[in-house]
Amino acid sequence: MAVQQSVFKLFDRGVAILSFDIEQMWGYFDRLNEPRFQLRYPGAVEAHEKLLSCLCSARISATWFVVGGMTLANSQGSQDRRMAGLPSDWTAAIPGTRATTAPLWYRHSFIQRLRDARPHQEIGLHGGLTHFIWTDARATADVVKWELAEGIKALQQSSVQPLSFSFGREQEAYHRLLPAHGIRCFRGRTPVLACELGRTVPGALLRALDEFRSAAPPPVWPRQILPRLWNIPSSLFLYPIGKSRTRVLPLRSRIHRFTRGLEVAARHRGVFHFCLHPENLAESDQGFPVFEEMLERLDRARCNGDIEVLTVGEVASRAERASSL
Repeated sequence: MAVQQSVFKLFDRGVAILSFDIEQMWGYFDRLNEPRFQLRYPGAVEAHEKLLSCLCSARISATWFVVGGMTLANSQGSQDRRMAGLPSDWTAAIPGTRATTAPLWYRHSFIQRLRDARPHQEIGLHGGLTHFIWTDARATADVVKWELAEGIKALQQSSVQPLSFSFGREQEAYHRLLPAHGIRCFRGRTPVLACELGRTVPGALLRALDEFRSAAPPPVWPRQILPRLWNIPSSLFLYPIGKSRTRVLPLRSRIHRFTRGLEVAARHRGVFHFCLHPENLAESDQGFPVFEEMLERLDRARCNGDIEVLTVGEVASRAERASSL
């Protein structure tokens, strides 16, 4: 409790975090093949480039949680030595090829541009090397340790030392492995009932209801769960914008909830942590206009002095300093 109070006093205004899970096929290959992925998310590859361009133009830093495999310049797929410690039935569908011929999987050049972007963009790790789910029945401690260590090595080969982390599909487990591998913060699950219910029918109905009534996302604060490991929970994920969802829930609801998140964070001097997958913005030709309007509202709140924009790692650093006072 003492840590929570000192962290609260640290924020003299609201804080906004934008964080993205960067995964492309790695996050879907156990559910979708490439043609189905491209049909559902047309322009997914270009969406990453456009997202980075939007942020740089708006002079906004964000946190990009990247699956380690995306940073590889080439891979032998399931036969790659970097996959050796993972279940063979998990890695069987991973293609062996070069980044130039499989851009849905390997984006080495984009990660380099992301690393060198201005303003600075924080690069964290998402899931590990392959987006293996840490609560999977095959997820032994040795398997997860391999997935994590190889994911970190992959980013290091692109001159990135990840200090922040997000779990694949928000399935948290093996927290103690994170600080042991140099990770000092992670994005935890949104503290609302709809997210606690997970991918269930009641959970889906509650998420839709929250969107329908433009419910204010909760402000969050860093919480230390282990020595030198901080949980920076999400406040809100972008609700899907595909045609099937927008027939019932108009796109404007996403902007309304984003704005309310900024207002609540400013009022309580807490953190509004907004999250999405770039693929989400590719579901509709209105995806980027919606996101750009969100950035305009964020920039207005920043210019008014109501909101400070930070990365996940920056919030964790402040929390760590506050905890030592």
